[in-house]
Amino acid sequence: MSLLQEEDLSCTICQDIFRDPVVLACSHSYCRACLQNWWSGKTILECPMCKSRSSSELTSNLVLKKVCEAIIERQRNRESVCQVHNEKLKLFCLDHQEPVCVVCLLSDAHTGHNVRPVEEVASQHKNQLEGLLKPLKEKLKNLEEVKENLCQTAEHIRFQAQQTEKFLREQFEKLQTFIRKEEETRIKALREEEKKKNQAMKEKIETLSKDIAALSDTVREAEGALRGGEVRFLQSFKSALKRLQHSPPQEEPQPASGALIDQAKYQENLTFKVWKKLKSMVRFSPVTLDPNSANAELSLSRDLTAVNLGKRQNLPDNPERFSCFRIVLGSKGFSSGAYSWDVEVKENTEWFVGVASESVHRKGKHPSRLWRIGCTNGEYTARSLSDPSTVLPNTWKLNLIRVHLDWDRGKLVFFDLEANAHIHTFSHRFTEKLFPYFNTVSEQPLRIVPETPFSLQG
Repeated sequence: MSLLQEEDLSCTICQDIFRDPVVLACSHSYCRACLQNWWSGKTILECPMCKSRSSSELTSNLVLKKVCEAIIERQRNRESVCQVHNEKLKLFCLDHQEPVCVVCLLSDAHTGHNVRPVEEVASQHKNQLEGLLKPLKEKLKNLEEVKENLCQTAEHIRFQAQQTEKFLREQFEKLQTFIRKEEETRIKALREEEKKKNQAMKEKIETLSKDIAALSDTVREAEGALRGGEVRFLQSFKSALKRLQHSPPQEEPQPASGALIDQAKYQENLTFKVWKKLKSMVRFSPVTLDPNSANAELSLSRDLTAVNLGKRQNLPDNPERFSCFRIVLGSKGFSSGAYSWDVEVKENTEWFVGVASESVHRKGKHPSRLWRIGCTNGEYTARSLSDPSTVLPNTWKLNLIRVHLDWDRGKLVFFDLEANAHIHTFSHRFTEKLFPYFNTVSEQPLRIVPETPFSLQG
């Protein structure tokens, strides 16, 4: 053991004597904590020195551990002995701020100095250091939690980008499929019209060719008779005259009406007509849910228009997200004007809908700054801000609710669309931006009903 040098017992990562050493398959050893930190975030685990692939299962190097612990203990004993008098350092000189032995105390260097037992001074200094260390450890813990959340946020950003790109590609593929089908349909109709009208022209041309051939024969015979001598002319006169007289009268061919391709039918307002037809497959949602605000136990539909209680997800605790209550807000807020949106509740029996102010509490406490109506345990209630809930006198079941916000007039009105009846009205002088608000603890969804975005005539 005396032949071993300190570098032989040092971890190449931390450059210090091994603490809880582990040995890899390649025979290289490292401190367990150093190696785990080295591998942190890596998908391929390699030896830091030779780059050999390694398993995540670490084997303790017990022999090396015992040798290193013995050396560390020897170093500690050596540090607690006076290097001058080879006596234990049991006292602490307050004047020189250093440990001393009893022999040092009797020397001229420390005559008349204030001394205390090492244990006493060490205990005081440890308490002082621990007092200073405690807030730093708390800060370190907070920083590590923030880092973990940031790493989780970065991973979620990648997930969001992938899911959003997939959704965009699917939606644009639907639009492109529709456009391609429209193109094929219109080109097919054009080619069918071309074929039909070419066939009509072919038949007319064939009929006219036959008439031309017959008339050409009659003209040739008469011209032949005229070119002959008088005797021959007189001999063929009766035959030529008879053929000319009995030849059917030839009417002047008239241009065929509608014979040409109706280009205007295909080209007139083409993009408008396609767009008009496209509206049948387009729906407009007056409210789009904001997934960044949704509680981790809520599940949103892919088009962000429906929400229900689902399995808890591993989501970053970003500032916009509600951490306690199962709440999600609309992505767009309103600070002026009038807006309406319809919410289908159907079989959901545990819900609230309404609006929330921009400053609504989202973390660790009961949300405030809300105006909403809802259903719990079969009872319909309305609640404004932190006021007590008001039981609504509805005796019928609500299925389809219209929420109408008039920010300028300070009105929030709820209607039952199926019964065409007023449910409740809140009056308040709004001063903040308001967001559509949805809260549910049911697996049955709340769904925002889409609207037809435009109405076209003709």
